[in-house]
Amino acid sequence: MASHSDTLVVFFGATAGANGGKLGSDERELILLVWQIVDLHENKVGKLQRTLVQPDSVDLSEQCKEETGLTAEELCKAEPLESVLQQFHQSVSAELKSLGRSSYTLCVDGPLLIRQVLHPEASKKNLVLPECFYTFVDLKKEFHKCCPNAGPIKDLTMSSMLDYVCIPAVVEQEAGLREVENMVLVMLHLLAEPYNHTFSTLETVNYKFESGACKTEAVDSETVIRARGLPWQSSDQDIARFFKGLNIAKGGVALCLNAQGRRNGEALVRFINSEHRDMALDRHKHHMGNRYIEVYKATGEEFLKIAGGTSNEVAQFLSKENQVIIRMRGLPFTATPQDVLGFLGPESPVTDGMEGLLFVKYPDGRPTGDAFVLFACEEYAQNSLKKHKQILGKRYIELFRSTAAEVQQVLNRYMSTPLISTLPPPPPMVSMPMLATPPFITTGNTRDCIRLRGLPYTAAIEDILEFMGEHTIDIKPHGVHMVLNQQGRPSGDAFIQMKSSDRAFMVSQKCHKKMMKDRYVEVFQCSTEEMSFVLMGGTLNRSGLSPPPCKLPCLSPPTYTAFHATPTMIPTEAALYQSPLLATPRTPQAPTHSPAHALAYYSPQLYMNMNMSYTTYYPSPPVSPSTMSYFAAPPGSVAAAVAAQSAPALLPPQPGALVRMQGLPYNAGVKDILSFFQGYQYAPEDYSSLVGVSEQGRSLIQPKEWLCL
Repeated sequence: MASHSDTLVVFFGATAGANGGKLGSDERELILLVWQIVDLHENKVGKLQRTLVQPDSVDLSEQCKEETGLTAEELCKAEPLESVLQQFHQSVSAELKSLGRSSYTLCVDGPLLIRQVLHPEASKKNLVLPECFYTFVDLKKEFHKCCPNAGPIKDLTMSSMLDYVCIPAVVEQEAGLREVENMVLVMLHLLAEPYNHTFSTLETVNYKFESGACKTEAVDSETVIRARGLPWQSSDQDIARFFKGLNIAKGGVALCLNAQGRRNGEALVRFINSEHRDMALDRHKHHMGNRYIEVYKATGEEFLKIAGGTSNEVAQFLSKENQVIIRMRGLPFTATPQDVLGFLGPESPVTDGMEGLLFVKYPDGRPTGDAFVLFACEEYAQNSLKKHKQILGKRYIELFRSTAAEVQQVLNRYMSTPLISTLPPPPPMVSMPMLATPPFITTGNTRDCIRLRGLPYTAAIEDILEFMGEHTIDIKPHGVHMVLNQQGRPSGDAFIQMKSSDRAFMVSQKCHKKMMKDRYVEVFQCSTEEMSFVLMGGTLNRSGLSPPPCKLPCLSPPTYTAFHATPTMIPTEAALYQSPLLATPRTPQAPTHSPAHALAYYSPQLYMNMNMSYTTYYPSPPVSPSTMSYFAAPPGSVAAAVAAQSAPALLPPQPGALVRMQGLPYNAGVKDILSFFQGYQYAPEDYSSLVGVSEQGRSLIQPKEWLCL
């Protein structure tokens, strides 16, 4: 039996759109195939064959009409691609049998016809290509081996190769026949003296994409692309099918996730070399179903950030190769491996039983409701997907195809940081220019918020995000506020800040009375001002707004907190948890004297370790930065003047700062207050004179200097 290199079939094709160096870049169909057999042992050539292919759309480009001379009428009479490929295989097999050969290898002028046209089109039409189309010889690369001085491979054309070896080109034949005859001339010249070349290097097309764990070795940035606009339910196999004809590295598809752990329609794909990456870039805006996919360059660092994993648990889970991975989402937090195996049933046996399950957990060991499952074959995976949205316990479970890269990405995301950070990064401890109004929450009538009412008391931030579903992406950063009652327990209400009023209206329409656990939740559109009123202790009902206690005349909050003008370091963590009572402070009066430059600081909120009775609602972490406020800190003389106006008979004006303590227990004494301020210095020697009572029963204390923790 002759080897593949004994017989070559010179193969040429043209599409209804761009040809030549842009072949396949416009996603147009094949309309012409031409081939001819070459016996390498005897240097003989067979019969030249030419056949037309009927495309689904006979709309020919002007370039195609000019180069091929074909018309739509001729193509309408042709056979479809599937029939033409069968004719090709039967014709070549019969001719090989007459020559005493049994196998052959295709020879093409560059890889575009096989990789960019034939395989993608066959994949879209669900055609199974014969085995001969998975190996081929690239005539340009073979010519470059013999004539390295002819120029780079990517710049070689049939005309330039013929000119380099001084062979006149065939110009009188029809389109397609002309190109094949010129390719045969070049091939026969390479077989003869002085080259005596052997066509032994075969290009291959992968039969299927190999999934697996990505090694943490360095990744060449010239091999990575970013695909954008993917359907959210697409798997790594769907992406590999989109790039059919190009060889993707093992485990080279990494689906990107958003901040909520859901797919965001992007993926990073790693190819075996830069040549395949460049051909992938030519598929920019090609279609996957009805969606066009954008393809851009990416870096190896980006790929490793998404696909790289360092967890031993993940490495052990993914050590079993050739497994189908399914992701389960929405599992009850109390679900056990036995529960999951029972849910999947005997028709979907999990690989190695409980060892084929991987539960995703937070760093503190709490379950997230996600799990990954391994199946030995596609049939078992398909059976498991039939259970999509079936009930386990009291919750419906979502099942999706997944990838090894997604497993690593999800585990890395949950194990490194919480799903939503409970504390934003602390700002630098420097003084800042005075702001006239709080910079984050701005009271107004713009209805860009929503109110959730009737939440289960066990509902957490994660439950609200799951309840919001696809609308989660429209939530402002750190814009979820849980409302607690006077005892610090969930009140069943929550406020969410959306990116726009239109988004808030859409959510209120789609999510109103949607079920969360065993309860339906009411969703109303509201304004930032209404949200702020409720967070500060007011009520919002059908009767309208009832002001919070701090808005009542007898419970007016302090105008501002004054500090010494000397820039000091203000504790940032305390500022992050200050009371919502100060969410919308009154604007301080401008000083009447020739002022030094006014400074603004984060206002610290101090808490006493006593049994205080809070009368306002507090947003629970994770909170929005909008709960931070800025207060102007006037110079020491202004602070002293304020102190003199507040309690002229009690405290003489002097440089320093005045702190008003509100909400003290009725049985709190001087010793309790001094213990609370332990570590600070006070101006008077007689500590009993530090504390006074204002008209409303509030205590006043004057420290000599404010020292920050």
